[in-house]
Amino acid sequence: MSDLAVTVAGRELTASWVEENPETRAALADALPVAGEAAKWGDELYFDVPVDASPENTREAVPVGAIAYWPPGNALCLFWGPTPASVGDEPRAASGVAVVAEIEDVSPLAGVTAGAHVRVAGE
Repeated sequence: MSDLAVTVAGRELTASWVEENPETRAALADALPVAGEAAKWGDELYFDVPVDASPENTREAVPVGAIAYWPPGNALCLFWGPTPASVGDEPRAASGVAVVAEIEDVSPLAGVTAGAHVRVAGE
């Protein structure tokens, strides 16, 4: 069972919360639903969210499908492949992010362009 409904440019995705950053996850959950027009950086989309959290754990290398909070930009990021900061095929953020959820199937994100409307809501 998924915890989140994610819509990207009309594509429906499901995601589940992860245990890695419970306080950051709670701050994001309290702000749901969140939505915005996303910027694209390699195979990453990110958009501003009304969250100002101090994450417990941040890292730059993240798993494929990670949904993460980026503290410097108060942004939510969706990763599905390499970014300009990547080494090889691993998704990598520009700076530390707090992973809060994981998308179950990232294949619908192929071909998504900058400016895509993204919405994340609880189920």
